[in-house]
Amino acid sequence: MDDIDAWVWWLIGAVGLGIPLVVTAMPELGMLAVGAVAGAVTAGLGGGVVLQVVVFAVVSVALIAVVRPIAARQLSQRPRLATGIDALKGKQAVVLERVDGAGGRIKLAGEVWSARSLDTGRAYDVGQEVDVVEIEGATAIVM
Repeated sequence: MDDIDAWVWWLIGAVGLGIPLVVTAMPELGMLAVGAVAGAVTAGLGGGVVLQVVVFAVVSVALIAVVRPIAARQLSQRPRLATGIDALKGKQAVVLERVDGAGGRIKLAGEVWSARSLDTGRAYDVGQEVDVVEIEGATAIVM
């Protein structure tokens, strides 16, 4: 074992951290693996054991401190492109059959939808444009 250079051990450590990264999808393990590669580079350039460990620690901690908050912020943001029923909220529709608190029909995004008035006392006549405020199941709530 004395025949193996230190940089090889660092690369083995990087691979050892990379395998659980793939299995568990924990990005922190990938950042530690990059730190191990930095330790291997330091060893390959002739740095001592203490310097190798310091480079590993500094690179790993820096990646975790910088990349992790950016990734968390990206994951917490809502997608900019609304899809499904979220894309229909706020759209305008045309009344096909009188819509009131009990029901009716509208044409929304090229499709015929059942609809109900948000205000149960309000009715919309055929041809009127309405705004979709919510989708409940297969029924559009309009105003």
